[in-house]
This record gives sequence, structure tokens and C-alpha cells, in this order.
Amino acid sequence: MPDLNLWKKYLGHVPESVWNQADLETLVLADNDLSEISDQIGRLRKLRMLDLGHNQLTRVPDTLADLDGLTDFLYLHDNRLASLPASLARLTKLRYLNISENAFEVFPECVSGMASLIELRATDNQLTSLPDSIGRLTNLRELHLRNNRLTTLPESIEMLRELRQIDLRGNQLTHLPAAITTLPRLDKLDLRWVTTLAPPPWLETLESRGCAVYR
Repeated sequence: MPDLNLWKKYLGHVPESVWNQADLETLVLADNDLSEISDQIGRLRKLRMLDLGHNQLTRVPDTLADLDGLTDFLYLHDNRLASLPASLARLTKLRYLNISENAFEVFPECVSGMASLIELRATDNQLTSLPDSIGRLTNLRELHLRNNRLTTLPESIEMLRELRQIDLRGNQLTHLPAAITTLPRLDKLDLRWVTTLAPPPWLETLESRGCAVYR
């Protein structure tokens, strides 16, 4: 599989030659002090995995949405992102997305369009809520939301019938929808470091059926 690993090469910027490697399926640009990514990244139409983590990005280009072969992983964690282009909703084959350790105060609506997502990591941001549209992620198995500012989850969480794990550690929860009890595959609900939530009585229902509730 054609791949290019430039992890921690102290590049500062991406060499133009990278954008000419149209057969690349894996591209790792993590930990390079990158502050921008060229629009030309959209030329790498065969990419299955892209790692842009541990940089200083404040935006990613719209042309990222042209990577319609992106199926395996998209790492955007540990940057300075506060938003994502709406066009990224076109990444409908992507199965793993990591947007942790950024500056998101509003959940990027485009993520709700990524219908094939199995795992979503959005820890260590400043999210205060999730949109109802997250219920469209019907293939999602793991939802990681540790260390945000969430006070509740939307009722549409009940649409996530494949969900196995929800990590809500370190949030400011005051309410959780009882719809969580209807998730047939849920086996882990993590509520540690949550000091603002009066434990709802239905937590015992989850535990009685074998779901591990950490609190």
C-alpha cells in the first residue's frame, strides 16, 4: 500500500512534492508545526488514512472533502481548530474521526453527515451541546466526549442503535435522557469526574442488563 510517513520531521510546511503523489493511500503529517494545509491536498483522491494531528492548524481546506476514498482514519486532534468546512459532510465513507484537543465550542455540523463513522473522538474541547443531527450517525459504536462542557445529550441519541460506549467524563452534566436505556448494544457509560449530575434511577436498569456504568 503506497504510504508516506513524515511524522515529526519538523517540516513547518508540507513540501509541494507531496501533493504530486496521487497514488498515496496513507499520509502522516503529524507533529510538524504545520499552520496550514494546501488546497492541493484534494488531489490525493486515493487516500484512505490521513493524519494531521499534533500541529497548529486553525483551519483545514474545503478540498479535504474531495478525498472520497478516505475510509479508514482522519486524525485532526491537537490542533487549534474551532470549526470545520461544511463540505466535509461529503466524507460519507469515513469510519474513524478524531477532533479531540482543539477549540470547538460548537459541534461541527458536517460530522453528522459522515454516515459511516464507527468511532468519533471529540474529547478536550469546549462543547456545550450536541446537535439533534448526531442521531444520523447510525453506525456509531464509540462516542468519546471527555472533558467538554456538556450539560446533557440530545434525545436523538436513541437513534444510535449500534452504540457500545459513551465517554462523558469530566463534563458539566445536569441531565441525561432516559432514551439511553433503549440503546440495545450499550455496554459502557463513563460518568467519572462528573460532579453536577444527580444519578438518574435508570442507571440501575443499565447495570442490571450488564452495561458497565462508571461513576
